[in-house]
Amino acid sequence: MSKFRVLAITATLATSLALGGCISLFPKTKPAQLYRFGENASADAAKPAAAGGPVTGLLLSTGFTPAAEGDRILTSAGTESAYIGESRWVSPASTLFDEAVQRAFESQGGSFRLMQHGDIGPTTLTLRIDVETFEADYAADWKGNPTVVVRARALLMRPAARGGPTSQEFVSKQPAAENRVGAIVQAYDAATTDVLGQIVSWTTSQASSPAAG
Repeated sequence: MSKFRVLAITATLATSLALGGCISLFPKTKPAQLYRFGENASADAAKPAAAGGPVTGLLLSTGFTPAAEGDRILTSAGTESAYIGESRWVSPASTLFDEAVQRAFESQGGSFRLMQHGDIGPTTLTLRIDVETFEADYAADWKGNPTVVVRARALLMRPAARGGPTSQEFVSKQPAAENRVGAIVQAYDAATTDVLGQIVSWTTSQASSPAAG
């Protein structure tokens, strides 16, 4: 083996050892605690339809405020916003919310047949839910226990002969029992459940009204 090749191998080994040493010196980061919400979204939904009742084809779509749609937990105080450190949603908030919407409507005992774009079958109603606010709101000085605010606007589309489109805003404000992450997450869950209960009840009423056919 040539002298140059030996030197090259030695240099490579030395570099690898040096990098390995550098990597071992990096401080260990504390893993983020993961949370979820919306598991009980069906709790406040309207009562299930009677067995054998009419089934309404419902095409669902949702939108989510960009600041809160990811896996970070959003807080605000006046004109300032911040994410809670070392704490995240187990999935993006928009995904958890979509799953909660599905659970809320499925709790209707078969009164709605939930559909997505591309599904085959008759669609009677189209419901668009846009989450405009999804945050834990502190006072302007970031003190005290926050109040979780979930604000969503629902747009229900139906044939003109059956009343045409209608929309309504739904809001829930749930105070956290303590200024700690676990209590804040519980308030997020309660606010989501409340808002979806309102939306499901409203949609059910609109679907069964004479104007909706």
